[in-house]
Amino acid sequence: MDKTVTIYSTPTCHFCQMSKEFFTANNVAYTEFNVAADPAKRQEMIDKSGQMGVPVIYVGDEMIIGFDKGRLSELLGIGQGTTEV
Repeated sequence: MDKTVTIYSTPTCHFCQMSKEFFTANNVAYTEFNVAADPAKRQEMIDKSGQMGVPVIYVGDEMIIGFDKGRLSELLGIGQGTTEV
């Protein structure tokens, strides 16, 4: 499975920050798009997800809306008890 991780976020979003901290704590490389500063990426996010809220996270082709630690752990093959965020 493709484990490429992409997050559409804003600098002031608490759940975006939690998601990025989770990725960092678990050594997960990710690409971040700041949709507050990049109108083209904001529109791309809306077109792909139908969402205007952040975070919108993709693990491969799987979309996750918001910070869902359990789903992220499952998709990334990370043990649930390994990291507290």
